[in-house]
Amino acid sequence: MRFFRRALSGLFLISLTLGLFVWVGYTIYASLQDRWAEEGRPSVARERVFSTEVLPLTLQDATPVLTAFGEIISRRTLELRAPAAGTVLELAEGFENGGEVAAGALLLRIDPAEAQSALDVTAADLREAENTLAEAEAAVDLASEDVEAARAQAALRDRALVRQQDLLERGVGSAATVETAELAAAAAHQAVLSRRQALAQAEAQLDQAGTALDRRRIALAEAERLLAETELRAEFAGVLADVTAVQGGLVNRNEQVATLIDAQALEVSFRVSTAQYARLLDEAGRLPRADVTVVLDVLGVDITAPARLTRESGAVEEGQSGRLLFAEMLETRGFRAGDFVTVQLQEPELQQVAILPATALDAESRLLVLGEEDRLEEVQVTLLRRQGDNVIIRAPPHLEGAEVVSARSPSLGAGIRVNPLRRALDGAEAPAEPDTIALDPDRRARLIAFVESNGFIPEDVKQRMLRQLREDEVPAGMITRLESRMDG
Repeated sequence: MRFFRRALSGLFLISLTLGLFVWVGYTIYASLQDRWAEEGRPSVARERVFSTEVLPLTLQDATPVLTAFGEIISRRTLELRAPAAGTVLELAEGFENGGEVAAGALLLRIDPAEAQSALDVTAADLREAENTLAEAEAAVDLASEDVEAARAQAALRDRALVRQQDLLERGVGSAATVETAELAAAAAHQAVLSRRQALAQAEAQLDQAGTALDRRRIALAEAERLLAETELRAEFAGVLADVTAVQGGLVNRNEQVATLIDAQALEVSFRVSTAQYARLLDEAGRLPRADVTVVLDVLGVDITAPARLTRESGAVEEGQSGRLLFAEMLETRGFRAGDFVTVQLQEPELQQVAILPATALDAESRLLVLGEEDRLEEVQVTLLRRQGDNVIIRAPPHLEGAEVVSARSPSLGAGIRVNPLRRALDGAEAPAEPDTIALDPDRRARLIAFVESNGFIPEDVKQRMLRQLREDEVPAGMITRLESRMDG
């Protein structure tokens, strides 16, 4: 019985195992049939939809801003040169690079010993010439009186001759007496001629004495000028640069010892393209006196000053292109000659144009416009200006209010369906970074120490930066630029 029970149990287990194998095989076969059936059916393609930001196209009036780079120059720059050769005896207290001088201030004095000696000799010669002139004038006066006396004597001789001739005619005189009177009259006239010759010689000597006196006066003025040239004075108020003279040093005549720059008469020169220049001209073809903004970047602090467009260069330099323009600085605080600045100049206003991000436009000036069923359409527009990260375009009037793709990508094109992301509705616009941030004490101390130790920052700009760094909130742009300079 036990054997019989074990045989039945074994048979039951074998049957159960075979049943399980059959069930597994059937399941696998059914799965393969389902897969083969799926592979035989045609596949259905699904359209891919891209998400992209769109913004409305609005036509408006815009004033483009022309941006260029220029250099600050001074309208009055004077090369200071030694007016005479010699030893520098005295230098002004502020005669150094960056020293400020007033108009007419004495800058340096050269040893005047030789010039003073020449002046003294010339003054003595002048006094001698004056004495000679006085003697010549007295001689002329005496010669004139001598001539008058000789003429009076000649007149007496003539009257005596007439009297003797009258006596001879009445028979009471003699011919010898008349002849003697005639000889005396002739001698008197000869004496008058001699006295006139003496007067002429005295007058000639007077003229020569006057000419000599004029020459002595000219020589004295020249000596005074040479003595005055031993002193160098400032013709106008300004700042000194390129100073080379030292006290006790020898200088040659016309040797450059410094450069005087008028720091209050500054202007900015900048170059624009010919097309930009043509857009600035008015209807008469002249350059308007437009307002200009000059920006100087000093370690994160932008120093701005107004200017006014004044003139253009008369000719294009060799190897250059475009036009060189000049603008007069109306405020010069913080600026120095030689500064490299950014110039912003407003162009004439443009009517009915659109301002879009530069990424919305491709290389062929085409936009992607959102059409029906959120499909993109390509539209040709006219690019007018580029303004930083934006562009100013002229679009067809029917695009007013249409939505355009703000940033094109290679995957976007005409006919593609997109999922538009609207900033106003979807809140897709990224939060703006704060303009000012708070600093911890260590970071603030490092920035202040860096600014105080920097010798290239003008003193007024440095004080302004230090005041901003000591405030609770500091401009983020200034911190970024200062730290980039510190790391560099």
